[in-house]
Amino acid sequence: MSDVYDIVVVGGGIVGAATAYKLRCRYPDARLLLLEKEPEPALHQTGRNSGVIHSGLYYKPGSLKARTCIDGYRQLLDFCGAYEVQHEVCGKVVVAVTAEEAARLAMLQQRGLENGLKGIESLDPRGIRAIEPMIGGVAGLFIPQTGIVDYRGMTRALLSAAISVGKARADILYGFEVASLREDSGVVELWSTQRRRAAARRVIFCGGLQADRLARLDGLETDLRIVPFRGDYYELAPHARAKVRNLVYPVPDPHFPFLGVHFTRMHDGSVECGPNAVFSFKREGYSKTAFRWADTAEALAFSGTWRLFARHWRYGLGEYRRAFHKPSFLAALRRLMPTLEGRDLVPGRAGVRAQALRPDGSLEDDFVLMRSRRSVHALNVPSPAATASLAIADHLVGYFEELEG
Repeated sequence: MSDVYDIVVVGGGIVGAATAYKLRCRYPDARLLLLEKEPEPALHQTGRNSGVIHSGLYYKPGSLKARTCIDGYRQLLDFCGAYEVQHEVCGKVVVAVTAEEAARLAMLQQRGLENGLKGIESLDPRGIRAIEPMIGGVAGLFIPQTGIVDYRGMTRALLSAAISVGKARADILYGFEVASLREDSGVVELWSTQRRRAAARRVIFCGGLQADRLARLDGLETDLRIVPFRGDYYELAPHARAKVRNLVYPVPDPHFPFLGVHFTRMHDGSVECGPNAVFSFKREGYSKTAFRWADTAEALAFSGTWRLFARHWRYGLGEYRRAFHKPSFLAALRRLMPTLEGRDLVPGRAGVRAQALRPDGSLEDDFVLMRSRRSVHALNVPSPAATASLAIADHLVGYFEELEG
């Protein structure tokens, strides 16, 4: 790799792929290289998320999350339609199972309206059952904009489009894990763990679970740290899939940092149930016993990790119990579907969320994009980043245009 590219994008998840596509559309004469450390794209957060096209219901109005989710939603539907990526806008039900949760529905609906959603419908118990006959609740909301999509397929389509839309050379190099970088005479040199070299005049980092480490390699100063949280799923057994028609979500609890278990019909017809949220002892560890010393030591040496644990220890213990105790997981799901039985559930996959923490233990609630002299970093882009990917890419390209030189 002795050639110097105009642009290197680091990361072959959906945000990196969307960024490469947007760069090629805007700069068709620029020579572009995408680096991905795995043998194929979308193997981590992109390929292990719930496959939901988020509507923008939950996010603070005016935040980058809210703005990019709404914009990205529209762009995603246009792209999937143009490139024949499997998707469906099926709507979802948000279900309150207590009077306290029902009281929070009005605020949730108002937030959705402020974010530009239309057609939100308030539901009584009969209305909930008309949409999802097996779901019990005292009140609910129907959000028509929510959908499902094949995010791995969309990532592959974005990369294929990125190569085809430009005029200049574009390459994808798999198996290239960035271990170090340096700037020399206006060129950024990236070296892999195998001492391979790639070079470009500008770099955009979309590193997901490794985003903070890549930022530190680049000399960026930030108090954010990525702390990984694993989410375990069950699936509905084939005989039970008809119990869920589309998507069923709980009302978020403002006292806890994660959404809670829900039911998601996937693009292939399967139905996922979950996830829980537990501290992961390995950034890219998808089994319950996955462990990597370097990841664990780094997370536990960070003050924010311990402060988060202290604030939510009781919640965390419950999540760990659900991880190893199927009846506890079943009990959480039965809040939404009282008739669900243990035999209806079979073990599913797991994913790891890259969550940025502050030193005070607070979760960074918004997307965080940063730049250095010759590079741009997507430092914190958890959910709904897949839905918002094309809009996030627009912002990254905007930052790219402000770089020196």
